[in-house]
Amino acid sequence: MRVTVQGRLGHNDTQAVLSLAQAAEAADGVGPLSEATQLHVRDGGDRAATNVLAWHGLSLAGYAHLGAADPDGGRTGELTVQPSYRRHGLGKALTRVALAEVGPVPVRFWAHGDLAAAAGLARVAGFTRVRELWRMHRQLEADLAEPRLPPGVSIGTFTPGEDEGDWLALNGRAFADHPEQGRWVMADLARREQEPWFDTAGFLLARRDGALVGFHWTKTHVKDGTGEVYVVGVDPAEQGNGLGRALTVAGLRYLRGEGVGEAFLYVDAGNAAAIRMYSSLGFTHDSTDVVYQHPPLRQDSVVPLGHGEGAQPE
Repeated sequence: MRVTVQGRLGHNDTQAVLSLAQAAEAADGVGPLSEATQLHVRDGGDRAATNVLAWHGLSLAGYAHLGAADPDGGRTGELTVQPSYRRHGLGKALTRVALAEVGPVPVRFWAHGDLAAAAGLARVAGFTRVRELWRMHRQLEADLAEPRLPPGVSIGTFTPGEDEGDWLALNGRAFADHPEQGRWVMADLARREQEPWFDTAGFLLARRDGALVGFHWTKTHVKDGTGEVYVVGVDPAEQGNGLGRALTVAGLRYLRGEGVGEAFLYVDAGNAAAIRMYSSLGFTHDSTDVVYQHPPLRQDSVVPLGHGEGAQPE
């Protein structure tokens, strides 16, 4: 087994990672990599990220990804092992290399689907459970009342080439305390505008006196035809007036009008207000993603491989 640590990925590495992710999803019933990580891999990544690849000959046996530094200096990412190479300590070896590579900072890994194997790896590797993200879903055949917009607010749709700056500014205000969404920059939005699922008609914008005050970005998944409440954001000055609920309903009605029969969304388990609203709209909890965190390593224990170098895991 040979391990390499890289920033950017070459074409062959990219294809190997995506194939590994497909094999893991087929075995586990849930994909191991988030949309953001998949986009990173497909684009080749950047040098601010850390990619750990474990090779057995020409076969990619395991992969770990850590994104650029979080606001607290820590690093967050994901890890997966080829099903045929599991139960041999490779997951623990990948975490050990990742921890050493990034230095004395907190390291967090997402575990999608809250699988028992991921919980077991976290336990033996010294990680603790620190965050939960709920997936909630509902059928769209049931009644959906007309959205009740606050006075003076109207809904339109996103116009590429015109609305990016205003949307990013609002997204930053709406998700100022969110560890992922609030950090979006133009490149994040531009990547998704190029995706085959991107649909301006399903990207709803709410305005008051011409100013953008809220949005509901919907997404239809090509693979299974389900709809997603991709992102709902409201200006802090508008919170509490029902705009978020109205935008959510408007987006669900749009998805239903497009023939989508089921919608889902993700919400932090600790966001009680959002969960109450989504529950009142008929959404129910069906699965959980988990973040496991490892405390910073001591400085004297950090021995990174260095980008592009290889090593034999113990």
